[in-house]
Amino acid sequence: MARPGDDPLGAADLDGLVAVLALLDGDAGAADDAGRVDQLDALERVKAACAAAQVRITARFVDSQATVAEDHRARAAERSAANDFEGWRAKRELARRSEFEPVSLDPRAVRAAGARRRGTFDRAGIAAQVGLARHESPARGARLATIALSLSRDLPHTLAALGEGLLVERRAELVARLTSHLDRDQRGEVDAEVIGGAGAAVRTWGDRELEQRIRACADRIDAAAAVARARTAESERRVTLRPIPDTMAIVSAVLPVREAVAVHAALTRAADRAKGEGDDRSRGQVMADTLVDRVVRSVAATTASGEAPPDQLADEPADVPVEVQIVITDRALLAGADTPAHIPGYGPVPAGWARELLTRSLADDVIAAGSPPRPGAPPPHRAHERAKVWLRRLYTHPHTGALVAMESKRRLFPPGLRRLIIARDGTCRTPWCDAPIRHVDHVRAHRTGGTTSERNGQGLCVRCNLVKEQAGWHARVTDPGHSSGSEQPHAVTLTTPTGHRHTTAAPPVLPGTASTRSDSPLESHLAHLLAS
Repeated sequence: MARPGDDPLGAADLDGLVAVLALLDGDAGAADDAGRVDQLDALERVKAACAAAQVRITARFVDSQATVAEDHRARAAERSAANDFEGWRAKRELARRSEFEPVSLDPRAVRAAGARRRGTFDRAGIAAQVGLARHESPARGARLATIALSLSRDLPHTLAALGEGLLVERRAELVARLTSHLDRDQRGEVDAEVIGGAGAAVRTWGDRELEQRIRACADRIDAAAAVARARTAESERRVTLRPIPDTMAIVSAVLPVREAVAVHAALTRAADRAKGEGDDRSRGQVMADTLVDRVVRSVAATTASGEAPPDQLADEPADVPVEVQIVITDRALLAGADTPAHIPGYGPVPAGWARELLTRSLADDVIAAGSPPRPGAPPPHRAHERAKVWLRRLYTHPHTGALVAMESKRRLFPPGLRRLIIARDGTCRTPWCDAPIRHVDHVRAHRTGGTTSERNGQGLCVRCNLVKEQAGWHARVTDPGHSSGSEQPHAVTLTTPTGHRHTTAAPPVLPGTASTRSDSPLESHLAHLLAS
């Protein structure tokens, strides 16, 4: 392994370091618990030093690609001088593909730049390569590359503190994000005053203290911008949804403080009133149920003219016209099998929970007839609130749960085939990208003979689909999946401009299928006849 003064560590040397660290088990190199704590502290500094090295390497990679882009631009100028339009256009396109366009680390600016999305993705190849190398999504790769440039160019004290183990990677990213709205000189001033001025004391700061110090310094240096940001903050109000385990989800609302306090106060009063009347639900349950009643069902009751009947708002919630797709086996739905169901965009859910959801209107009739509800359950829905249920058949491989094939002669994927591929892939097929599927794409381009089929289709997010079409990127089907008789799931290998290959396989649409399936008597009889 290289030592100070030797040539820089290569990938093989770093692999050796990984192998050494893999041997640490709490006994090697530590005689007692004090030694183990020392190892933990040293390893945290090693992690920080590795993060600092990744920052420097990422910045150097981006700068190197910028040099390549400049060379392409020079060649484009030569082609233009020679009146070679096609050559000029090709070289200009290569230059754009080799450039990196930093993304905003400020969430407000990210949302405001939505109209510039396509131009950003034209220069997203560098970010995608960084994301793949770091086992992150392309969007995260863009943020990491932007942070690397900020730390290496504008925040030298923060980068030095990261390399010395005084800051962990998360806090270095926090500094970059909290100063991203400042210009380069202002960022350097904040970096020198807060991080450089604190020295080793920064090691003892938590996230909140670090954030408060950075914000205070930044607001003082650019006071006018701080006031303007506060005035325009109301335009950033929004509502988001994030799934969590056990068939639940978190709905978050970013509101002006007075409206946020008013909403919480109204829900609190409703909970106090319900508890005073003897409701056996907890305060939190009452607040959650009241939120659903006053938002979802009240909105659904609004008439086409924009007016909601007061009596219906108060006492008669209307149907909630929302589609929730559930993929479930016929045995789990009709015969009580335990194979988990699947909700696209959420993931696996217990089969019993899915059956309960699909048949809840029947249970509501039982409750309405006088049976006691389970403790803490939401109030029973009225009869006209029952969900409308449609059943659509999807056929899966008998042992792995992967969806079977469909094919079309059309260039665009027809709705049925599109739904099948989205259900098969779940999320974007690019490794480590968990973004929702927005495009169903031909792995082999249709213009080069690629078929519009399940075998040649994959679900991608917008960013990954546009990056895949850039020069130097190649994708191919390395396993056609069960639709062609393979025992392995559908697999696609993506090759980056630097020659690195990344393979991803489609997950089973019902992960529990393989371990829970048993052949029916008819299937067993047919198998016996075929074997005899």
